[in-house]
Amino acid sequence: MDRIIGIGNALVDVLVRLEGDDVLARLGLPRGGMQLIDEERQQDITGQLRSLRPVRSTGGSAGNAVLALANLGARPGFIGRVGEDEMGQFFCRNCQEVGIDARLIVGQGLSGVANTFITPDAERTFATYLGVAGQLQAGDITPKLLRDYQLLHVEGYLVQNHALIRHICRLAKEQGMRVSIDLASYNVVSENLSLLRELVEEYIDIVFANEEESAAFTGGKTPEQALQEIAGMADVAVVKLGKRGATAMQGGHYAMEPGRSENVVDTTAAGDFFAGGFLYALTCGASLEQCLRMGTLLASRIIQVVGTRLPENQWAEIRTLAHEILEGRGGAL
Repeated sequence: MDRIIGIGNALVDVLVRLEGDDVLARLGLPRGGMQLIDEERQQDITGQLRSLRPVRSTGGSAGNAVLALANLGARPGFIGRVGEDEMGQFFCRNCQEVGIDARLIVGQGLSGVANTFITPDAERTFATYLGVAGQLQAGDITPKLLRDYQLLHVEGYLVQNHALIRHICRLAKEQGMRVSIDLASYNVVSENLSLLRELVEEYIDIVFANEEESAAFTGGKTPEQALQEIAGMADVAVVKLGKRGATAMQGGHYAMEPGRSENVVDTTAAGDFFAGGFLYALTCGASLEQCLRMGTLLASRIIQVVGTRLPENQWAEIRTLAHEILEGRGGAL
């Protein structure tokens, strides 16, 4: 199979389960929203969270996809920027523990943190401090960082730095790599639409989008229409439909995997784990149907826990089911 390396914001997820909206109101966070915060606000939130017993895990969209790949046994890599602080050390340590080849750039300042507040209905509210994670620059990314890998998975949030993402995509192609991207957020897509469409047409082979992101990318088209349009620009197009499942298209071949009812605890990283599972199957030479089923398998498991940590006994079961999927024997989810 092709080896996969991800690139994106190296964030530590700090997750808190809430009993209601009181904490959100006290912190001035709009329920269900995402705010970028500065260092002073991050220090304030950190202090207020200590009594709420937060759970930490490595995060960031590409980082989560790579985490899923590592637990499947794919030996992936990750490129990002961290600080020399305790959060940066935590990120590095966790990568080592799960077998991620962390090709990290260490900068001065605080590491990025995604404070995630989860209400009983599984709604998530974010206060994200990018810190040095958001300081990744085109000059940081060299051919050496991409060495030994055949597929580069790019976090869509990086499109906000036009010089960086152009450099990443061009360099990957110069190295003979395939490139995949997760479009990340409908508002990011809308704000950078012209560049994104240019990148997909010229450099990107695999595109992941949810329903809102696909609509933003194609000017409001339905998921079915958006899938066809994206598939006409890239080799593989994937549109995720939440509870209704996911669809994919490659070379005119259409595939769909229906959604499944699960006990949803926290939807953090569901799309990222889906991408990790899909890419794992794709690089093993699987069919689109098998790729969608693999992605759905991982997404369906991660939404049943808080954060991105699954116990090893569950990963052992997932790896067994993954083997069955790749062998064409189904793999009950």
